[in-house]
Amino acid sequence: MARVYLDHASSSPLRPAALDAMLPYLREHHADPGRVHSEGKITRVAIEESREHVASLFGARPREVVFTASGTEAINTAVWGVVARGFENLGASAVHIVTTAVEHSAVLDACERSPAEVTTVGVDRVGRFRADAVVDAIRPETVLVSVQLANHEVGTIQAAVPEIVAAARERGVLVHIDACAACGHIPIDFAGLGADLCSVTAHKLGGPKGAAAMLVRRGLRLPPFVVGGAQERARRGGIEDVPAIVGFGAAAAELANEGQLAVEATAARSLTDRLLTAALAVDDVAQLGDPEVRLPHLVCFSVGGVEAEPVLLSLDQRGIAVHSGSSCSSEALEPSPVLAAMGVDADKSLRPSVGWSSTDADVDTFCEAFPDVVAKLRALRTD
Repeated sequence: MARVYLDHASSSPLRPAALDAMLPYLREHHADPGRVHSEGKITRVAIEESREHVASLFGARPREVVFTASGTEAINTAVWGVVARGFENLGASAVHIVTTAVEHSAVLDACERSPAEVTTVGVDRVGRFRADAVVDAIRPETVLVSVQLANHEVGTIQAAVPEIVAAARERGVLVHIDACAACGHIPIDFAGLGADLCSVTAHKLGGPKGAAAMLVRRGLRLPPFVVGGAQERARRGGIEDVPAIVGFGAAAAELANEGQLAVEATAARSLTDRLLTAALAVDDVAQLGDPEVRLPHLVCFSVGGVEAEPVLLSLDQRGIAVHSGSSCSSEALEPSPVLAAMGVDADKSLRPSVGWSSTDADVDTFCEAFPDVVAKLRALRTD
């Protein structure tokens, strides 16, 4: 029996175009792109062409794209760099960060481990933060506001981001946007957002693991997080992972080609609408997150009367891979900080997600299996 993969929001399969682009750089072109010989020039050109593709997809200039090894590294680079800039370049004796309670653990952990004081802004029942709440938390010593473009667990798109960026800019505060969950699924215009920093990653949109980027507004200089070399115009030390970067560029080019992103988003919304309809037809199942203003490729819902783990395992036994909203960063199924911040049950949620390779048959399989799985698990309960 062919398995059904409905966990694209965690990591999407590699697009064929990305694999095809990567193979020559795994088999033949192995040189250090920092060398001046002909072999080095081949890999350098490949990186710069990929930089142009990534920049084009995200509305940035190529020189604003700093390649990293993961979205987590890009986020840490942004947070660490801004805090270090605050202490060193601005001569501040104390610095302050504003973020929100529904950020990815990479953002929250990076903020908490920094020497800055952190204010964490709450959210409503659908995981939405208000612009005025974030802006009101800015203080004279605030150096960074870090907010997500859309939530990675419940899919809520944060409509307040443009207003937050504009208000922070008026106050001279840098803004970092975590767009890792959103990239490749909704349009992202770095220039139009007006943000200073933006994190994106390849593996969420059909590129390879091992490639991501921090978009850095032109003219902004931050101390490098990874040191030991002058790569990425001295903004990120270490030899570049050429095959991964090339794969990222190829996936970005495919999405940017003739409205492909919009085509895939429309298809994804249709599939997740069907998933949601089937789930909500089961008694005591409720949608989590904004029902309309959400990412097209994922849905999250609570399942009353049964824990997440047995639902996941039962679906897995039927050949269906999905994810629970209760574990975004570890192998253990722990209560979700995002759902807890929303004030909903943090232990009983499911997050199916689709992507470029998903089919109607995949959704049909889930829609047939889910009601039966829940019914059998509920029947096992003892009062």
